[in-house]
Amino acid sequence: MYIQLIPLNAKVQNMRAERIFSNARLATMDPALPGLGVVENGMVAEAGGHILYAGPSRTMDTVEMIDCEGRWITPGLIDCHTHLIYAGDRAAEFESRLNGASYEEIARAGGGILGTMKATREASAATLRTEAQKRMAALIAEGVTTIEVKSGYGLSPESEYKCLEVAKSLSGVADISPTFLGAHGFPPELSRADYLRLLCTEMIPHVAAHNLADAVDGFCEGISFSPEEMSQVFAAATRHGLKVKLHADQLSNLHGAELAARFDALSADHLEYTSEDAAAAMAKSGTVAVLLPGAFFTLRETKLPPVAAFRKYNVPMAVSTDLNPGTSPLFSLLLAMNMAATQFRLTVEECLLGVTRHAAVALGRERVGVLKAGAKCHLAIWNIERPAELVYRIGFNPLHQRIWSAV
Repeated sequence: MYIQLIPLNAKVQNMRAERIFSNARLATMDPALPGLGVVENGMVAEAGGHILYAGPSRTMDTVEMIDCEGRWITPGLIDCHTHLIYAGDRAAEFESRLNGASYEEIARAGGGILGTMKATREASAATLRTEAQKRMAALIAEGVTTIEVKSGYGLSPESEYKCLEVAKSLSGVADISPTFLGAHGFPPELSRADYLRLLCTEMIPHVAAHNLADAVDGFCEGISFSPEEMSQVFAAATRHGLKVKLHADQLSNLHGAELAARFDALSADHLEYTSEDAAAAMAKSGTVAVLLPGAFFTLRETKLPPVAAFRKYNVPMAVSTDLNPGTSPLFSLLLAMNMAATQFRLTVEECLLGVTRHAAVALGRERVGVLKAGAKCHLAIWNIERPAELVYRIGFNPLHQRIWSAV
């Protein structure tokens, strides 16, 4: 497909790009444009790892011109909720669930998170890093350029810090957003009160002082932290300048989404049992609803998140794999989009915004998830005829090229 270049204004025309990706169709995800921000005859100009220009094809000086031959370009995809760092697996628990055991029954019997905790504590940092790199490779192969990585399987100062250090060490091939999930469960060697005190007075201050995480997360459920306990964790995080996010309302309505909104959380995640009032509160606080269809599917849940309420109150919705060893052993963000569409009835537009612009908001990151001047030049170039193919197809990866640089 040939595109006639048209003149640019003098200021931009005199800029020198290092690379121009020309002859492309763009889904910019730019909020200034409707829908997916589509530009049919487009180009992306890059210098120093940042986008100089993304829009209709124009004349611009460049060192290198790359002909995309009519392919679609989206921002690099963002997986905004993963538990990438762990040791062992939970295949035996999978079999138990198939035989009728519930997630809660397994957890109360000492399995679930605590089962993974033991293996993760015993694993070296080198082993955890090697295994995490293998999992990352599956995401990267689908055009993912930013990955949120949680701790949460150590549940002790030494092991949690180890996991966060491993997370930060993964940044050589993708942008990594590390999250401290010490409030994932209670370790067996401490009382609830003692571990809560340890989290708030030692672990969170250490994480903040050593810049180990971008945010603090927690699991607010009957089998884990109560809303009152999570309030203490979030108050400690806020005192130390850390953003918060929350696993909320997955198995029951403990008003976790309202709690997240009260602390101006970046996101509330899962949300199957979230009420309409909570959706309204999330809208006021700017909290993103992160939907995790992989866990819904794996646990064979039937309670759907209140997508209609999120639409009603204009709550941004993100979509993520929730990659973890127990409830969502899902290594494909493309499949997560398909699941979000077929199970939760999200539209194609909602799914694609959910793994780009809205996922970036869920991480508090402003320079990823869109194609516009000033953003990082993180691109996914696709062999597709229309963006809907990224959501529609199952088990097929049409990625042509992934563009990422550490800037």
